[in-house]
Amino acid sequence: MVAPADAIVPDHPPSLPDSATSADSADLARFGYQPVLHRKLGRYASFAAGFSFVSILTTIFQFFGFGYAFGGAAFFWTWPIVFAGQFLVALNFAELAARYPISGCIYQWSRRLAGEVVGWFAGWMMIIAQIVTAAAAAIALQVVLPSIWSGFQLIGTNSDLTSHDGASNAVLLGSILLILTTVINVVGIDWMARINSLGVTIEIIGVCAVIAVFFTHTDRGPGVVTHTDQAAPGAYWAAFLASGLMAAYVMVGFDSAGELSEETKNPRHVAPRTILSALAVSALGGGLILLGALMAAPSLSDGSLASGGLAYVIEAKLSTVPGKIILACVACAITVCTLAIQTAGSRLLFSMARDGRLPFAKPLAAVHPRFGTPVWPAVVIGAAGIGLLLLNLGNGAVFATLASVCIVMLYLAYLLVTVPLLIRRIKGWPADVAGDAAGTKLFALGRYGIAVNALAVVWGIAMAVNLAWPRSAVYTPTGGGWWMLWAAPLFVLLTVVVGAVVHRIVTPPRATAATEPTPQIA
Repeated sequence: MVAPADAIVPDHPPSLPDSATSADSADLARFGYQPVLHRKLGRYASFAAGFSFVSILTTIFQFFGFGYAFGGAAFFWTWPIVFAGQFLVALNFAELAARYPISGCIYQWSRRLAGEVVGWFAGWMMIIAQIVTAAAAAIALQVVLPSIWSGFQLIGTNSDLTSHDGASNAVLLGSILLILTTVINVVGIDWMARINSLGVTIEIIGVCAVIAVFFTHTDRGPGVVTHTDQAAPGAYWAAFLASGLMAAYVMVGFDSAGELSEETKNPRHVAPRTILSALAVSALGGGLILLGALMAAPSLSDGSLASGGLAYVIEAKLSTVPGKIILACVACAITVCTLAIQTAGSRLLFSMARDGRLPFAKPLAAVHPRFGTPVWPAVVIGAAGIGLLLLNLGNGAVFATLASVCIVMLYLAYLLVTVPLLIRRIKGWPADVAGDAAGTKLFALGRYGIAVNALAVVWGIAMAVNLAWPRSAVYTPTGGGWWMLWAAPLFVLLTVVVGAVVHRIVTPPRATAATEPTPQIA
């Protein structure tokens, strides 16, 4: 497999400082790409990229109250269910990361499995999803900063995210954060990696602290996870499915290690492991947080747990200063989460632009001669995220709407990888890989590949339908037009229609599907 004939070759290839980096760069060159990004990420930095995208402190703090409001304490069981389904997806991604260590992994994997058109739409949908996800993550600052200091409530006095003042202030704080993460992404992978790794370390410490606080201040036993009395009215199965939005929103983005493959040392071996470990560690830590919060909450029935979420439990169990320190850890997690999402999105934009598959491809594929980063992709992701927030200024439902839409888009982008992969497996895709250039065996599912892949596809389809279902309690909790109720399906349709127009513009008439006759280690 080589890059498309009309691929843009970025300027300023970096020097190769050591033999290991030279070998990785030579490996990339076999795919037809010139190594231009700085390969400086080690195993921990690669893990941090995936862990910070998942960011359990950010996402559970965002959505704990939402999950509890729908499913009551028994919504806890959505967590292991979603983890099991997403781990199936992650296993397939780990195998692809070992075979194709290229930036823009969702796009690159899909087009090598199913051809140029399917791959392009996988990349397009993933770009849109990452823009929406970055915006949704950035506004999470509103959940914690005003609780740390009232001065962070710059607009109005009501900090509740579902209020007009809270939603407006969330847009302001989120926009400031996106400007900051854009600057960090521009100045180099070194700064991004250092800040991200430091932030992840703080987040892990914060996770351990939160778990310790909850389990040493319990008011009830673990049997609380069987309680359904505080669930939303109606059939419990319907409320349970809706509550799964929380876990589904948390456990995505573990593929980020693959997005940064061209900046990772020994990516064929590092990326598969960090994809799986980022998801597994997040699932373990998040599960303990959920269980501990339910056991430690002062009350399950007065409405505070649904409205205040984890912040309510922490504030109730800790004095002011320790509680604010933990909330500061959450703010750090939100920052590095937004940074990781934007970094992954910028590498995907760069990868597609390098192949000449986006408008303004040449500047988007350019790498800064000093910083070694694709500057314009980072700027585009940041500006688009801010624009999306401004469009929802003052909308009290912006939080749930953005989150629901971005999750649906991510699941659909993942399906554009797992479905073609399953088809290729059925047609005889090699179950095992001999090894890399040095003969070292790479990660592979072997004879379990078809079964694991098929289950991942079924899971992805079921969750996409569940998440896109037009529930008024999710999309129009305070009232709104029909277009808000159908926000997810309409957004997907709009994305496909606009994508078809863009694809027609950027794809030369002579372009043909770029599939491989047999996937191979290049």
